[in-house]
Amino acid sequence: MTEHIDDFSEEEEDDLYEHHRVVVDKGQSLVRIDRFLMDRLPNATRTKIQAAIDAESVRVNGKLTKASYRIKPDDVITVSLPHPPRDTEVLPENIPINIVFEDDDLLVLNKPAGMVVHPAHGNWDGTLVNALVYHFQNLPTSRNGVIRPGLVHRIDKDTSGLMVIAKTEFAMTHLARQFYEHTIERTYQALVWGVPKASEGTITGYIGRSVKDRKVQTIYDDETKGKWSVTHYKVLETLQFVSLIQCNLETGRTHQIRAHMRHIGHPLFNDAMYGGDRILRGSVNGSFKAFVENAFALVPRQALHAKSLGFTHPKTREWMQFDSDLPADFTAALEKWRKLYASAQH
Repeated sequence: MTEHIDDFSEEEEDDLYEHHRVVVDKGQSLVRIDRFLMDRLPNATRTKIQAAIDAESVRVNGKLTKASYRIKPDDVITVSLPHPPRDTEVLPENIPINIVFEDDDLLVLNKPAGMVVHPAHGNWDGTLVNALVYHFQNLPTSRNGVIRPGLVHRIDKDTSGLMVIAKTEFAMTHLARQFYEHTIERTYQALVWGVPKASEGTITGYIGRSVKDRKVQTIYDDETKGKWSVTHYKVLETLQFVSLIQCNLETGRTHQIRAHMRHIGHPLFNDAMYGGDRILRGSVNGSFKAFVENAFALVPRQALHAKSLGFTHPKTREWMQFDSDLPADFTAALEKWRKLYASAQH
């Protein structure tokens, strides 16, 4: 089984440290690990793999290894390789950035929905990284070369909200450690289908890619199938067919909030990937159907916003706290549901 993590998806800062994970088949013969990985990893030369082993970027069952090590059945091999999606450098583009705060060490920005964070297959330009390269010189790129300057975390293309960008190598390392240790405070707001039975709670499980659809994350009970994930949620407002909820992330996994909310039966409103783009509560016909379709049109994406962000400043060691308003599309859909709910109460 080979899992290649080839994109920076929503919130998954932990995967900055693990780009490949290979579980050796039970019938595998004993071969050198460098030869084995050459056949398993895309665009990986033997020289590149040996360099990664020398740089302590390859581990077998959690331990450092040597190029001469002969792999055994059921070995778990993890590899951290810098692998820009293409060999050309990122082109600067004059794309406006909504900067909330900036000093010599970092900046906090409010990313709009629809903006991809970094260049990848199918999105080589128009990304946040293209904008950052244009607006800022010499952003740190210590982990992954020129392709991801300043990035220590990311959020999905169609998720809006706050992000922190490092402007120095020191800030990048310090902030990355805070994400890795889960000491960053992140609060999201989401509009979800239905009303959770408990007004607040914690969702946990091992999150990993679905065997049916590799683009989708699902929740497993088996630790071998995913990574441990924790989301704390609280219902802020109930509107009969939908609810406004707050989510605080303890871990930062790919699509964590989206997968967790679907897991408990309350997918995000208009989240096509996780089944929220169809009527899940109320009538599927008549005027209600038209109402929901109009609400979908108002927020043509998953209704998810990274509302607040808190962290320790790398240099001053002060706690920095930032908050943002819900964007116009999210607010428009929410207000539409509020009016429907209010009219039903009379």
